[in-house]
Amino acid sequence: MNLKRRCAAAAAVLAVAGTGLVTVQATAQATQPAQPTRSQAHKCPTLSVSRGWYGDNKARLQKMIDTYGRCDDGGHKGATRPVAAFDWDNTVIKNDVGDATMFWLLRNSKIRTPRSGDWHTTSRYLTDQAAKGLAKACPATGATLPTRRDTNCADEIVSVYSEGTTTGGDAAFAGFDHRRMEPQYAWLAQLTRGWSTRQVKDFAAAARKENLAAPVGAEQRVGTGQVTGWVRYYDQQRDLIRTLKKAGFDVYVVSASPEPVAEVWAKSVGVDARHTIGIRNVTAHGKLTARLAGCGSVKDGDDSMITYIDGKRCWINQEIYGVRGAAAEKVQPADKRQVFSAGDSDTDISFLRDATGLRLVLNRNKNELMCRAYDNGDRRWLVNPMFIEPKGELAKPYPCASTGYTERDGQEGPVRRADGSVIPDQKDTVHGP
Repeated sequence: MNLKRRCAAAAAVLAVAGTGLVTVQATAQATQPAQPTRSQAHKCPTLSVSRGWYGDNKARLQKMIDTYGRCDDGGHKGATRPVAAFDWDNTVIKNDVGDATMFWLLRNSKIRTPRSGDWHTTSRYLTDQAAKGLAKACPATGATLPTRRDTNCADEIVSVYSEGTTTGGDAAFAGFDHRRMEPQYAWLAQLTRGWSTRQVKDFAAAARKENLAAPVGAEQRVGTGQVTGWVRYYDQQRDLIRTLKKAGFDVYVVSASPEPVAEVWAKSVGVDARHTIGIRNVTAHGKLTARLAGCGSVKDGDDSMITYIDGKRCWINQEIYGVRGAAAEKVQPADKRQVFSAGDSDTDISFLRDATGLRLVLNRNKNELMCRAYDNGDRRWLVNPMFIEPKGELAKPYPCASTGYTERDGQEGPVRRADGSVIPDQKDTVHGP
C-alpha cells in the first residue's frame, strides 16, 4: 500500500531537536569516556576471526577496543566500564529466534486459548477483522490451541504474526506508534501468556536445539506452509563479543524478541540474563500475562513501547544507565551512552545513532538504516555484508530523500540528519557477490 509522505522541513527539525540529539552530538567529543594509555592499549586482546569482515572494518573495531578497553587491571575497578550494545536477530545470529520460537509453539500446540475466546485480549492493537478471523480459525475448544494438527488455526496465526495481515488480506494491527512499537513482535511475547518464564525458556531452548541442528537453508512445515527452520551464530560476532568482554567492556544484548527467549540464546555468546534486554511481560501469580512492561513515561500494561527503534533507546537508558521517567526516552550526554552498537535493521536505528565510538551495520537493505550508515556524516558507521548468505547489490539507490523514513503514524518521508537537512539517495556499495 502506498503511503502519503509528510515532508515539512520545519516540523522535522523541531522533532529531531526535541530528542536532544543536536545538542548532545555537539558536545559528544568533549565528553567521551577517558582513553587508556599507550601501554594499556598494547595489552588489549585482539580479534581472531578475519574472514567475513569488509575492508578495514576489523582494524577499526580493534582500534576501538584498544582505545576504550580497560585492559590492564581486570577492568579498571571503580571506573565506569565502556558499554557495547548488540541487537540480536540477524546481527549476532543469522535468522530470527523469535520466529524460531513462534513456529515451535505452533508445531507443539503451546499457545493458550485467549481469555473468553476474545483475541482482542492478546493485543490492544489487533483489528476487529483480525480478531474475527482468528476466532473463526481457532475455536476455543481447550486450554491450548491444537495448532499442531489444526492447520487453519496455525495458518491464521502465522499470517497475522509474519505478514501483519489476516489470511484474507486485511490489516491485522492498527493504532500504534511506529517509532516505538511493532505489534507483530510484541504479539509473540503476548501469546506466551499463562506460562511461567521458566517454561518459556524451556520452549525457546527446544526451538534452539532444533534450529541449530537443522542444515543451513532448511525449512519446516507450520500449518500448510513452509517457514525458515534453521539458525546459526555468526563466528565473527562471537569473537567480537568475547574480545570486548576481555577488554573490560560491559556487553549487552538489546532485542525485540521476548526477553526469556533472547536470554536462552545470548547465554552461548557469554552474555548473561542481567545483560540481556528484550520484550518483557507483566507477570501475575508467577505466570506471564498478555500485558507488557513499560519504559520511560510508559507505564506497565500500557503496551505502547517495546525494544523497538526509539524504545530500544529508552530501555538502554533505563536498564543500563538508570535514567528514569520521560528522560529515558531522550538522547543522553555522551558519557551516559554506549561506545559501540551493532544492528541490522531500522528497528536499531536510534540506539545505533546513540553510540559514541563506532556503529556496526549488517546490510539487509533496510532503508533508513542504510541511508544513515552510507551518509556517515561523523565517520563512525561501519557497513558489513551479512556473514552468512549476504545480500547482493541493491539495484536502485535507497530512497533517502523521499520515503526512507517511517513517521510515528506509519507514513513515509525523507530521512533527515540531526540538523534537519535531507540525506540524498544513497547507492548500495557494501554487499555480497
